[in-house]
Amino acid sequence: MTLKEKVQKAIEEIINPRLTMHSGGVELISVDEANKTATIKFAGMCVGCPMAGMTFEGLVEAELMSEVPELKVVYLNPESPKG
Repeated sequence: MTLKEKVQKAIEEIINPRLTMHSGGVELISVDEANKTATIKFAGMCVGCPMAGMTFEGLVEAELMSEVPELKVVYLNPESPKG
């Protein structure tokens, strides 16, 4: 399984089901296999939410780093404000 596939699986199976409860979610923008980084953006009600920064750090980034240990950095797309 590629790094991109692992990240996408974690988003679909772990992160988005939790964010869907609040009518939100995240989308994978890109994965840099060489540098082991991923870029995501918020979707739905997460866009512009005042809690988005905490959600990114406490859920999205934490879960991705835990589920995909080879991932070194998770970036939030600059067009997706942290709140």
